[in-house]
Amino acid sequence: MAQVLFISHGSPMEALHQGESASAWLALTSHLERPARIVVVSAHWSSFPTRLTGSQQPATMHDFSGFPESLYALDYPAPGHPQLAREIACRLSAAGLQSWIDPGQGLDHGMWVPLRHLYPEADIPVVGMSISVRHDPDWHYRLGRRLAQALEDDTLLICSGSITHNLSDTRGPEEGVSGYVDAFQSWISHRMASRDDATLLEYRRWAPGAVRAHPTEEHLLPLFVALGAGDSREPQRFNAVVSHQALAMDAYLFERAPIEHAFETPRHGRSLVSVGR
Repeated sequence: MAQVLFISHGSPMEALHQGESASAWLALTSHLERPARIVVVSAHWSSFPTRLTGSQQPATMHDFSGFPESLYALDYPAPGHPQLAREIACRLSAAGLQSWIDPGQGLDHGMWVPLRHLYPEADIPVVGMSISVRHDPDWHYRLGRRLAQALEDDTLLICSGSITHNLSDTRGPEEGVSGYVDAFQSWISHRMASRDDATLLEYRRWAPGAVRAHPTEEHLLPLFVALGAGDSREPQRFNAVVSHQALAMDAYLFERAPIEHAFETPRHGRSLVSVGR
């Protein structure tokens, strides 16, 4: 069974930073077996039917604006894996989830920013994969289940999004930002720890501050792909940094056995909050 990782990729500037999140991503690599290939499901690529990158050498996409020139100069020249993309597309389509190959699509920043820290040599073949904002968490959960069946054991599946993602709250001091971010982040971590998948799938009904944490759902949808692909494995939490006051940077590795040094408590020792179910 493939290794499964959910990662909050944060701002594109994380590609240049060597701060707490970069350190957490580096620590993750010590718990990962070096994969032969990587599949990245990104919140920044929405399509239906599902699409997969099909290029032999996918371009590094700078799909953002208003950042320093040094960020646009960065490249992540990992090779693609068209054969793997075709195999996944065929298996998903056979399972009733129509999938296409897009040879012109490159690696968006939800893909290459974390990869730049996890595997800086860019020497492992990468296939990017879309989410669908037309579909709900349950659909993405089922997509994750089907995707896991299509991947070999020596594959790493990275589902890249964000535990909270309200960009309007990153642009200046706003009353109550830290409160709802902490509450939502803690609610997610509790239910992840107990693998309460059914309640997680209904997060918009039960989680505190859910709509403010995700005015639109695309950045949380990769989490449900990871939950489905991770099957019954225990998710180990890495990182609880909140960047730009509103972007919770949690990462979860779905491991067969517990990891001793996974992140267990929120930053600054804050207690976890249980709200609703």
